[in-house]
Amino acid sequence: MSGPVTICLTVVLSLSGVERGSVYMADGIKIGEVRQDAAIVWTRLTKNEQRNIYGLEFGRTDEAVPVGHTLEEMEGSVPGATGEVRVVCWPKDSPDQSRATPWQAVDPEADFTRQFQLNGLAAGTRYHLKVEGRPASGAEPSCTLSGGFETAPQATTVARVAFAVVTCQEYPLRDDLQNGHRIYPLMQKLEPDFFVHTGDIEYYDRPRPYAKSRELARFKWNRIFAMPFQRRFHENVASYFMKDDHDTLRDDAWPGLRYGDLTWEQGLAIFREQVPMGESTYRTVRWGKDLQIWMVEGRDFRTPNRQPDGPAKTIWGRKQKEWFFQTVKQSDATFRILISPTPLVGPDRANKNDSYANKGFTCEGDEIRKFLGAQKNMYVICGDRHWQYVSVDPKTGVREYACGPSSDAHAGGFNESLRTDMHRYLRIKGGFLLVTVERTEGKPAITFRHYGTDGTIYHEDRLAAQ
Repeated sequence: MSGPVTICLTVVLSLSGVERGSVYMADGIKIGEVRQDAAIVWTRLTKNEQRNIYGLEFGRTDEAVPVGHTLEEMEGSVPGATGEVRVVCWPKDSPDQSRATPWQAVDPEADFTRQFQLNGLAAGTRYHLKVEGRPASGAEPSCTLSGGFETAPQATTVARVAFAVVTCQEYPLRDDLQNGHRIYPLMQKLEPDFFVHTGDIEYYDRPRPYAKSRELARFKWNRIFAMPFQRRFHENVASYFMKDDHDTLRDDAWPGLRYGDLTWEQGLAIFREQVPMGESTYRTVRWGKDLQIWMVEGRDFRTPNRQPDGPAKTIWGRKQKEWFFQTVKQSDATFRILISPTPLVGPDRANKNDSYANKGFTCEGDEIRKFLGAQKNMYVICGDRHWQYVSVDPKTGVREYACGPSSDAHAGGFNESLRTDMHRYLRIKGGFLLVTVERTEGKPAITFRHYGTDGTIYHEDRLAAQ
């Protein structure tokens, strides 16, 4: 797997394809891990300009490429290509400050990807970038993509900040067959400063095909990010990617398991290969004076779900938990938000045993909820659940917002008859969550809005800082 390459302010990419001099970036770019002074740009070189739209479709029971065919022949395939890439980056209002990264070869062992670490950026600034690709050293660029992103404001800066959160997307359940998931252009119109995907970015253990090998796991990543809606969004909005069970291995996975030929270690490596990611998959980021977010890792450090509950049973692991408690206590941000791939409050279904909202993790869940309940102006956003909700823990007062799945076809697993006194909002549909932090007459407030896949706001909370 290729690691990040340090660069100053510009990144350019080069690709190689079927014909010499013709390489493409059918999977677009991903801009991630944005800080006040840094960001990571991800790209992949491809053989063709777009995914295979007219190929052979996988059947519902397929776990491998059908006999007599190749993966490249399958509908949605995006074969990679060798070549070089680079990134050019400049502040929107200062094109004369443009600088470029060195040309770097994509890594065939890492699915023909390359990640660039951009350093020395200015805080609270809109950057434009150009990514170029070429088939070989010294060749002219054969493809170019343009995009942009915002850097985070300094911790002392009062700034309006808006960000979008989604979970659970799957190629067969997209709501626009030609373009992808409709929520992406809806979110882009709202001009979020950044975006968080809480995990289950794809589903290895769902059909068409079941991805029981590295080859098919990568196929699923390549296919969904080649969709036009996803591509255009990620070219223009900075993202933070989190993983969960289905995009690591399989449902309710924990360390040491495997899924067919796909091992736990391969699942971890593929995730880091396919998204811009720094040293740690758990991290905290400050966005101005009024907002700090924490994104936690829910798979790497957990003990088996079937283990009896008690002090030794964990999801976060000791080191991550200590880091979380310490960094939250140190923060002076007005609003603090924990973003978790799985719920902490729920309520969830009685037959589930994979999160802090389930009985099997009551001991550690109570510890974390007690800590969160003692904090002022702190909230929880979670993914994983295939419905939208707002709920309040009756014991600690912790308030949790579930963003809901990325399409209505993906919604389910809960129903209105399961509504409890904990619920402040419940809707068994897809969509996304938009969070806005801003000041009115000098007073900070945070607003949570649940959007549907049609762009309608179905629920809104506006909460003033205590």
